[in-house]
Amino acid sequence: MKLLAIDTATEACSAALYIDGEITECYQVAPRQHADIILPMCNQLLEQADVKLNDIDCLAFGRGPGAFTGVRIAAGVIQGLAFATDLPVVPVSTLAAMAQGQWHMHGHHKILTAIDARINEVYWSAFECNDEAVTPVIDEQVCAANDVNLPTGSDWIAVGSGWETYANDLQARTAAILKEPLKNMQTSSFPRAQDIITLAVRAFKNNEAVPAEQALPVYLRDNVAHKKKT
Repeated sequence: MKLLAIDTATEACSAALYIDGEITECYQVAPRQHADIILPMCNQLLEQADVKLNDIDCLAFGRGPGAFTGVRIAAGVIQGLAFATDLPVVPVSTLAAMAQGQWHMHGHHKILTAIDARINEVYWSAFECNDEAVTPVIDEQVCAANDVNLPTGSDWIAVGSGWETYANDLQARTAAILKEPLKNMQTSSFPRAQDIITLAVRAFKNNEAVPAEQALPVYLRDNVAHKKKT
């Protein structure tokens, strides 16, 4: 199986290629350069593997939440590639990819993810990993840091830019369930295409891929069901 994935939802930009269990990745923290470097990253990976885009079985991308412009870039690039090749697409949550990265790098099984959503809000969710791939235990949301929904249990690990921007509010809200004090945790992390690959392969095998026209970004702020507390 061959799968190509990209992510441009945060300050980091990355592309990854999966070929029969092996993953190669291009990754760069490059704010405001994503539109210029993401396709060259993809081409570099394909050329190094001596694979053509038409040889790929599926495409995947970080569908958000994240920076509006970055999420749109990833969706637009993947839709263009998918329409050109008639390939299926797996949209993957950037919060899930970030949690998957924490499991992959550090073996953490319970992860609280927070991306800075600006205007005093965070993109938020919680994930557990029991079978080498994370699954959400609460719904994704965008809200004030002191209003995030909490999962049950304890020993949760914090990751994402939201924990740095809104450290005091998130610490106060989650102190009872964190594995250790927030100041002792390494929260700095971005979603990466290599972790999108892991989740996308599972989704593809479960027949969860969609056609190009359904490969849409998720902004969360478009969710009319969300209301701030007054």
